Amino acid sequence: MTGSTAATFTADDYRARMERAALTAAEAGLAGLLVAPGPDLVWLTGYTPPAVTERLTLLVLAAGQDPVLVVPALEAPDVHKAAGAPALTLRDWTDGKDPYAATAALLDPAGRFGISDNAWALHLLALRQAMPASSHASLTEALPMLRAVKDAAELELMAAAGAAADATFEEIRNVPFAGRREAEVAADLDRHLRRHGHEQVDFTIVASGPNGANPHHEAGDRVIERGDMVVLDFGGLRDGYGSDTSRTVHVGEPSDEERRVHDIVRAAQEAGFRAVQPGATCQDVDRAARAVIADAGYGEYFIHRTGHGIGVTTHEPPYMIEGELQPLVPGMCFSVEPGIYLPGRFGVRIEDIVTVTEDGGRRLNTTTRELVIVE
Repeated sequence: MTGSTAATFTADDYRARMERAALTAAEAGLAGLLVAPGPDLVWLTGYTPPAVTERLTLLVLAAGQDPVLVVPALEAPDVHKAAGAPALTLRDWTDGKDPYAATAALLDPAGRFGISDNAWALHLLALRQAMPASSHASLTEALPMLRAVKDAAELELMAAAGAAADATFEEIRNVPFAGRREAEVAADLDRHLRRHGHEQVDFTIVASGPNGANPHHEAGDRVIERGDMVVLDFGGLRDGYGSDTSRTVHVGEPSDEERRVHDIVRAAQEAGFRAVQPGATCQDVDRAARAVIADAGYGEYFIHRTGHGIGVTTHEPPYMIEGELQPLVPGMCFSVEPGIYLPGRFGVRIEDIVTVTEDGGRRLNTTTRELVIVE
């Protein structure tokens, strides 16, 4: 996908994002932001370079200055196709010229800058050589909330992505499971997500029986059997915004223990959701969900954080984890996904994407959280 991404946003939208990012950076004591190709650049400008190459592309933002995109001359025509292009000043450079010297001329030589997490070491080291008195901090460290709070248009796109994932679950629950390989069901998930508008599928976890005890199991050649618990976790990008949902199904009738464990996880997920309130902290959500599982005697088997942020990527700050004191703010979107994982036996995970509202939270996934029986 090249050029502009979601046509939903205008040049004025991107201009406002860049202005807000520059101001936020200044308030954090930074001299500016250096944004390399990746999700931050797409979110700020609507521009995705046509290819990832060793040539420097870098957005320079600083309060009180016009946004400047340093870009290879051969790619400058693609920038003009991006929705945010009218809000940018382009500084193109040709092969044989020094793009780092050109970039350094735009910057405070002794400033501290936030830089994209995925910036190449090649580029960062060259910039530091051009500006030896400067220093840098990753955007996740310096501005973890940069993309966290979604506006109304973004929330509509998030809701549509969630609805597409829900439609995928409603279809997958009716396909045959028993006698098929996990990878075959994963392929069904991929196909349904794309049919419901996803341009990118990031993961299709199908973890059956004992594989369900591995939260990040890769769907493989195991043949799903009657009596298996199966964890389904799938998502990706639809119109540039993320979906991510998990449901656990059972092939045939479950045992009493399997039902009990699923009920505990369902109660924990509900408790985590109920903890979502403006002003509560991220760790409050984790604590609420974790307490239910711990009180039921399964605390040692809940082995990951309760949730992660989501937006133009499927995993991003903030994280619902002990020690994260970031307050919840209306417009934030994140997963609530507790689980219990019993090694060698089975696992259960239930996940919704939730957005913070003015008076609580709203689920962006609405499929049943009851234990679904599949064939």
